[in-house]
Amino acid sequence: MKIAIVGAGIIGVTTAWELACDGHEVAVFDRHGAAAEESSFANAGVVAPGYVSPWAGPGMRAKVLRSLWATHGAVKLRWPLSGRDIAWMKQWQRACKLETYLANRGRMQRLAFYSRNRLHEVVEASEMVYERSDGYLVLLRSKREKKMAQAGLELLRNAGAGFREVDGDEARKIEPALSTDTALAGAIHLPQDEVGNCRQFALLLKWQAETLGAQFHFNCDLAPLKRSAPTEISLASGSEGHRFDAVVVCAGVDSAAMLKPLGIDLPLTPIYGHSVSANIREPLNAPRSGVMDERYKVAISRLGLRVRVAGSAEIGGSPTQMNPASLQTLYKVLHDWFPGAVTLQSGIQQWKGARPMLPDGPPVLGASGVPGVWLNLGHGSSGWALSCGSARVLADLIGGRDAGIDLEGLGVDRLLAS
Repeated sequence: MKIAIVGAGIIGVTTAWELACDGHEVAVFDRHGAAAEESSFANAGVVAPGYVSPWAGPGMRAKVLRSLWATHGAVKLRWPLSGRDIAWMKQWQRACKLETYLANRGRMQRLAFYSRNRLHEVVEASEMVYERSDGYLVLLRSKREKKMAQAGLELLRNAGAGFREVDGDEARKIEPALSTDTALAGAIHLPQDEVGNCRQFALLLKWQAETLGAQFHFNCDLAPLKRSAPTEISLASGSEGHRFDAVVVCAGVDSAAMLKPLGIDLPLTPIYGHSVSANIREPLNAPRSGVMDERYKVAISRLGLRVRVAGSAEIGGSPTQMNPASLQTLYKVLHDWFPGAVTLQSGIQQWKGARPMLPDGPPVLGASGVPGVWLNLGHGSSGWALSCGSARVLADLIGGRDAGIDLEGLGVDRLLAS
């Protein structure tokens, strides 16, 4: 089949590779000048299937409200708020029911564990070497946090995640550079989880896809899909349309506008996150792999000769304007745990990116309901963790094969019926 993919982030690149492996003629279009320029550019890089979870859950509304007023709160509202943001928040609140949360968490974790396995298969098949490290440590600063973590541990057990509870001393043996000046009541160690450089992986896999015949077209600002010819691709500035046998939409937040003329109205909104990447000054003072500060919801990842600190979740505001308070929280958490690990005088990369979030949590995979148009979108903050599995599922569905995992609740029907 001749297949167009809209979007060259980690979702679009992995989809291109899987479809090219299956023998399809693949063309990828993106409005940026290179692959992985948005959500995939400088994210935390964490692949921890047991911690992939919907935002919408019991008690989350109260947590978000408390966070809004806290100096270093993980969630913030920024002005201006669009009508899309407000509508999204209303749907998010409706998805916070316990029964809905458990169903959506199960859907996401099935896909996440499948995706981690597929990631390893892709790396082995392509003989890829990229910045990565094994293990993930969730840090619990107080006895209260340790107690509150118990409910989550039961969910990890039910999901089959490999983990163990450790005390502060054991945590510092796993990550010897953790500062002794910051209180640490305990931690959760997930040795099977990992961190990796998402953008580096995407660029390497793009090259692999090109060797299989996939073509990538950048600086292409595409027009929305047309109801009269849904598998035709043309530029927004006006150009001759190019027909394909199928179109896969993986365009992040822009996917909603691409699909709206087809009668597919997705409640997709950007949730912005920040990260800071800096060169390691002294390797002995830097993390070995990845840690998560549970109180501030900030991840610190070792990526080769750099450390990346990532977190925050902002609804509304400008896509390009950095928030100084969010950045300050990242620097604070880095200093709390790994003081002196990086050089902060020069070579710092500060980044803000939009996570394409659906209100109930899981992404949308599969047929759109419009012949020839397929969807692989809405992965939110878990795009890297879900990318390889989502791409393989989509390729199998397009090829008319069984996807190999339970796809209940991952189709577009769940959103259009609500």
